Amino acid sequence: MATARTANPAPMAGLNKPANGQLRGQTKTGGQQSELLSNVQHPSAHKRTSIPQSSGGIKFGDDWKKCLELPPKDTRVKTSDVTSTKGNEFEDYCLKRELLMGIFEMGWEKPSPVQEESIPIALSGRDILARAKNGTGKSGAYLIPLLERIDLKKDHIQAMVMVPTRELALQMSQISIQLSKHLGGVKIMATTGGTNLRDDIMRLDETVHVVIATPGRILDLIKKGVAKVDKTQMMVMDEADKLLSQDFVVLIENIISFMPKDRQILLYSATFPISVQKFMSKHMQKPYEINLMEELTLKGITQYYAYVTERQKVHCLNTLFSRLQINQSIIFCNSTQRVELLAKKITQLGYSCFYIHAKMMQEYRNRVFHDFRNGLCRNLVCTDLFTRGIDIQAVNVVINFDFPKNAETYLHRIGRSGRFGHLGLAINLITSDDRYNLKNIEDQLVTDIKPIPSSIDKSLYVAEFHSVDAEDGEEKA
Repeated sequence: MATARTANPAPMAGLNKPANGQLRGQTKTGGQQSELLSNVQHPSAHKRTSIPQSSGGIKFGDDWKKCLELPPKDTRVKTSDVTSTKGNEFEDYCLKRELLMGIFEMGWEKPSPVQEESIPIALSGRDILARAKNGTGKSGAYLIPLLERIDLKKDHIQAMVMVPTRELALQMSQISIQLSKHLGGVKIMATTGGTNLRDDIMRLDETVHVVIATPGRILDLIKKGVAKVDKTQMMVMDEADKLLSQDFVVLIENIISFMPKDRQILLYSATFPISVQKFMSKHMQKPYEINLMEELTLKGITQYYAYVTERQKVHCLNTLFSRLQINQSIIFCNSTQRVELLAKKITQLGYSCFYIHAKMMQEYRNRVFHDFRNGLCRNLVCTDLFTRGIDIQAVNVVINFDFPKNAETYLHRIGRSGRFGHLGLAINLITSDDRYNLKNIEDQLVTDIKPIPSSIDKSLYVAEFHSVDAEDGEEKA
């Protein structure tokens, strides 16, 4: 019988399940749970390196690159989505040496196409409207110029990054902290709904240079007079199509009303519906437009469908687990209830599994996201909460247990694999009710989703990448 790790068990509708979204099948006991991510993080929280933090320790003429603590070189195959560059180097943009240190220690060797197009324009102060595929380096395209322009002599909020989900806010704050760790005191704060408001108020009583936030929480702090953005010169909107949907657009426009009129606005997204065009004409000054979307779907992702009945889905999933070489997988369902039921089924089959959805307590969502990202579990079951911007390099397989209703959702889901031009696999479990959606999505994305073959060539989705340790006895292909 598969065991499930629990915290605050809360039986619902006859299902005795853990509230923290972490189910494990036949796991080894022991091991400390990772600490929860704080909603406010500072560079001092990261381990110190041997490189002086803008203290003058590296003298003019020293070979500063020899002091860097670089991650292992990424030798995996990359697609033209990230390799078709102009040949620029990060040094070409006259960035601070301390920022370059952070960039290289992230493992970013050369700018991707969207970074080449975006960084010099953003540094000039001009508004940007950028359309580029998921996983092609959009976060670096705006975080690098944002951090370069921070003036440490000023103690007010100088830049804001708006994101639609709490998980994306935490991810962006982590990346920002890593990039800025040698800059000597850039204060970065992540604030989202579902966290302690008093903690945020206390943090804003101190110096904060960069705020990474979900719209509802930062607007609340602005209206309370705690977050002062009247001198904030840069506002970034990541996943702009979602932020300008009916769910958020009123909040976004309200936030902008508190900012100076000469602020800079940067919009980044993979899809740009009509709402983005309306916002651009109303709030942006002759934005520089970047469009790197000759085709919508990622080149490195192979897409298949398996035609099944509803009752055959779990059996089909079990077969896929046994035959595929999975580093990490994300499995999508269309409702929170189906997420929890499927996660329980997967643990009963003997596989380790986490789950995450919007109705979970925020501290558990943080823990699941953090632990899955750190490779503590191979499989994650989730709703569309997890489709926006989440970057986990080890994910090489995405499975649509429930097929999505529209092309935009499909595009964002499969974009969780094949990150930064690497190879990935997307498998869709299709019932008779999904046939028309499948055809419509193929037509809209101008892509071909093929019937799944009896054997899938591993070279299509497996690269030189160590898989997650099979702590639950999963079969390694």
